[in-house]
Amino acid sequence: MPMELRSPARTFTIRQLCQEFDCTARALRFYEDKGLISPERDGMNRVYSYKDRARLQLILRGKRVGLALSEIGEILDLYELGDGGATQNAISLAKFRDRIRALESQRLDIDLAVDVLKEACSRLEDNLRSTRPELLDQPVEAIRPRRPRPGEMRRTG
Repeated sequence: MPMELRSPARTFTIRQLCQEFDCTARALRFYEDKGLISPERDGMNRVYSYKDRARLQLILRGKRVGLALSEIGEILDLYELGDGGATQNAISLAKFRDRIRALESQRLDIDLAVDVLKEACSRLEDNLRSTRPELLDQPVEAIRPRRPRPGEMRRTG
């Protein structure tokens, strides 16, 4: 990271952080409401410190891997303990390992679902090949029967 971004004297506007992290001002205000970041005020403007920027980066990383905001907040608050980050690191490690286990379990579930769907597709393709091959690989819109619009009469023959 460039040195000027880590400087304790460096401050950031809401617009700068939104652009850097590709998030919305609404998201930053939401994180502020939840107590995850606490920018200073200059009149009506929010002024974010290097610490707010670092916390935002950790919030977004935590969200990306599926941590709850409450978990992210707990991890961020442990920074203030003054134990050199040991407690924060230990709790983060435990939460990250739990998240890895949950994601690996989801991956197994997803792989199973994909296999089931592939098997079903194969059976359906075989069936269509023998009965209505012209329907294979058609978009849904081309296959779906047209429903009469309100007011249209259905003719029965």
